[in-house]
Amino acid sequence: MQPVKDMSSTEDAKKDLNDWLPITQSRNAKWWYSAFHNVTAMVGAGVLGLPYAMSQLGWGPGAAVLILSWVITLYTLWQMVEMHEMVPGKRFDRYHELGQHAFGEKLGLWVVVPQQLMVEVGSSIVYMITGGKSLKKAHDTIWPDYKEIKLTYFIMIFSSVHFVISHLPSFNSITAVSLVAAVMSLSYSTIAWVVSWQKGVQPDVQYTSRASTNTGQMFDSFSALGDIAFAFAGHSVALEIQATIPSTPGKPSKKPMWRGVVVAYLVVALCYLPVSFIGYWVFGNKVEDNILLSLEKPRWLVAAANLFVVIHVIGSYQVFAMPVFDMMEAFLVLKMKFQPGQPLRFITRILYVGLTMFIAMTFPFFGGLLSFFGGFAFAPTSYYLPCVMWLAVYKPKKFSLSWLANWICIILGFVLMVLAPIGALRQIILQARDFQFYS
Repeated sequence: MQPVKDMSSTEDAKKDLNDWLPITQSRNAKWWYSAFHNVTAMVGAGVLGLPYAMSQLGWGPGAAVLILSWVITLYTLWQMVEMHEMVPGKRFDRYHELGQHAFGEKLGLWVVVPQQLMVEVGSSIVYMITGGKSLKKAHDTIWPDYKEIKLTYFIMIFSSVHFVISHLPSFNSITAVSLVAAVMSLSYSTIAWVVSWQKGVQPDVQYTSRASTNTGQMFDSFSALGDIAFAFAGHSVALEIQATIPSTPGKPSKKPMWRGVVVAYLVVALCYLPVSFIGYWVFGNKVEDNILLSLEKPRWLVAAANLFVVIHVIGSYQVFAMPVFDMMEAFLVLKMKFQPGQPLRFITRILYVGLTMFIAMTFPFFGGLLSFFGGFAFAPTSYYLPCVMWLAVYKPKKFSLSWLANWICIILGFVLMVLAPIGALRQIILQARDFQFYS
């Protein structure tokens, strides 16, 4: 009888911990929470770099990769929503829990956790840089004759917000922040393409390759693949978002979650496609790696768009940071035997925000970072890891439609993962030649 008692006490302890951890602390989310959490997670720094990616790939390949990515990642996100409750009476509330079910307890952790952390920590760093750069752009647009202020200081100003709101206890507690962020994403995306449209095609516009050599064109294409992969990065937090939705046998969480995902992907299309195509059409191969940097007038509207970006990436940072907080706090309690409570949460989150701020200030390579993280980390978690799990769990018949669709996604995602970081590293090296730390 003793083992049964021990097992019961272990289950009780696990339930108590889940009631404290930020992902599972609150499960009263509605379907529209899923919609704007997914918009906030996906639309962000990525959409601003899509015209630049188009200029590296050209019209045909650029449009094909963008639309194909939208279709593939919608399919893989559907798979994750379906697998959340594939075992009756059990919910896979975290990406690594699904990985452990598909690949085994130990292998699942080693397959999923490093990639998920790269996505979430990488996104946090990139959003720190994006927030700082957009804040600086807004300042310089409003006060063009004012004394130059270092980007480092703007990143510090942006991070000061996170030193405060990172102490919100659970995923559902950042709902208002995420909602405002989702509205801002649609707002600044609309401003970006409408202002570009009004500017009209530039007199000296060219749609030829940005690079002058074949080698340069090849590396640019690789880098562009990473930019596009980064734009579809929401999968690493999808299960964590679904975990906040209530579920019963009669009303499983997958129905409201999927409804929110469909709405989110329609918003993503409304943001991505006009910004990508119109931005490239207007500026050609002269477009900046952040489309808002290519816009100069009307000054007040460009400044407003940059401030909208700042507000949006505040929400994006929190959506990607919350699963990291959950992982860190669970590790410290379960493995390091710390007592769960406010002091542990306060110190953990302060250190995380400080670390991401420091890295962002030290290495603010916006374009290169997008491509590197996009290819190396986001391609697996968004493009093909759900497919691998689906094959491992459901084992569809060989050469069936499901089997073929999953293997196509796996092959394309793997190619993306290999090629994109190559171009990104070259871009980072080129940008670093004239770089001065903390400038």
